Amino acid sequence: MRTATGTMTAGKPLAEPTTTVAKATAAETVAVETTGARTVGAATAGAEASGAATAALPRTAGGVAGILDYAARRAPDASAVRDATGAWTYADLRSAARAVARSLAAAGVRPGDRVALCSRNRRELAAVVFGVLRAGAVLVPLSPHLPPAALAAVVADAEPAALVAPAAARPDVLCPVLSLEEAVAGDGPDAPAEIAGADTAMLIYTSGSTAAPKGVVCPHSAVEFAAAAIAARLSYRDTDVVLVGSPMSFDYGLYQVLLAALAGAELVLADADDPIGMLKTLRETRATVLPTVPSTARMLAKLARRGAVPHHVRMFTNTGAALTAADIAELRAVFPHAAIVAMYGITECKRVTIAEPDIDRRKPGSVGTALPGTEIRVLGDDGEPVAAGEVGEITVLGPHVMAGYRGAPELTAQRYDTDPATGARRLRTGDYGHLDADGHLYFHGRRDDQFKRRGVRASLVEVEAAAARVDGVTAAAALPPEGEWDLDLVVVSDRDGDAVLADLAALLEPAKVPARCHRIDEFPLTANGKTDKKRLRALLRTGSPQ
Repeated sequence: MRTATGTMTAGKPLAEPTTTVAKATAAETVAVETTGARTVGAATAGAEASGAATAALPRTAGGVAGILDYAARRAPDASAVRDATGAWTYADLRSAARAVARSLAAAGVRPGDRVALCSRNRRELAAVVFGVLRAGAVLVPLSPHLPPAALAAVVADAEPAALVAPAAARPDVLCPVLSLEEAVAGDGPDAPAEIAGADTAMLIYTSGSTAAPKGVVCPHSAVEFAAAAIAARLSYRDTDVVLVGSPMSFDYGLYQVLLAALAGAELVLADADDPIGMLKTLRETRATVLPTVPSTARMLAKLARRGAVPHHVRMFTNTGAALTAADIAELRAVFPHAAIVAMYGITECKRVTIAEPDIDRRKPGSVGTALPGTEIRVLGDDGEPVAAGEVGEITVLGPHVMAGYRGAPELTAQRYDTDPATGARRLRTGDYGHLDADGHLYFHGRRDDQFKRRGVRASLVEVEAAAARVDGVTAAAALPPEGEWDLDLVVVSDRDGDAVLADLAALLEPAKVPARCHRIDEFPLTANGKTDKKRLRALLRTGSPQ
């Protein structure tokens, strides 16, 4: 196990395999099967093998926050989290989390209240994550890249009792703002809240088919199950150093806090916006695991060709968008001992599939099999499962399916329903894909206008709504990333494209700002009078718009 001083001591696995049935409850343990999914019927895949081994995670009354308590009891002196300014042991992290819980109580935050967190990556964020949950409050992670207007809109929707941010980056919002530095200071006992599995742990905002903010309600039981299931599949080690550049507002980055603690690994927080600095941190900390999105992976591979070969990296996990075959080949050339693990997920259930390492060598295009203890069904337009190999809507069942959207019952009803075969709660992802005969999922795309870029989930409607607010723009159409094409914006405007993008950058976070803006006199229309985006894309390929 890696300690705060960088030495190694013997460690033990999180839990020994058992033969208990896969189940997530608010009782003594959260258990998930560690075997792979198998095909059930034509286009249904799930983990249902009888007698499958499970990994059991001891729980405390603190819900998700109990993950840190368990890690700190097991190895208090092991290094827990590090950034450019220093490191904390698990004992230090638990002390800081307790300080956050006390600070929130002193500020009048009560169990069930929402607490927003808005900051670039630094080690104090791990303490805020666990401290908010320890206090029984609901964590609302917000992107530090949000422009003021967008931040104000999300804060208005979330209605937090407080927002935690660095003193030097205090936002102007309509709620109390607590200094991050002061929140983690001090020591002493606290009184952790009693948490039920159905209590809300997190409210995670994600883009959807409307321009309005959309917060996914994540109960403690679902978050615990998802984290345990992912941990069972990825098998982080207590000797691992997990380098994270994604912000906490992206659940891919946020869950690394939980996964590292489950394994007793060291979490290293960096900034993907600074790839040179991130590579330096990778080398200095001898990072072993890198959860990454394609844009970051490409830049790190390019930069890492200079200097010593980073033999210490053993695994890249990938989500947010698929790595291309060329991306994977480059990573293997530069990081010769690293396995590539593909995944597919959606905030509404956190993670759907995880592939075995280097699955592309055997099943190109696979994003893996269902998480242990969960099930995937691919449905046709009639709502019935389609045959293996046929494309349909991806639906998900399991204890990781979240509770819905805050304050949006109609939207919740569109995405979440009851599985007629089992009566269980079901998530309709709105994504298309197919299952093969072995239960491997292949992702084909979004049913609606949602997309992921630089690890950030967004919608074309959101981009178009923001563009319509730019002076001089009379009409706007956004075209999603596709093959060699990046996110494009087409406008009817008397202003040049660069000027439109400059104004748009004040309304959207960077990952949602199109790479190019093209001008056109008028949009081509379909027979129904709607903008014909297929023709717009064709015009871009011929170079017709300016």
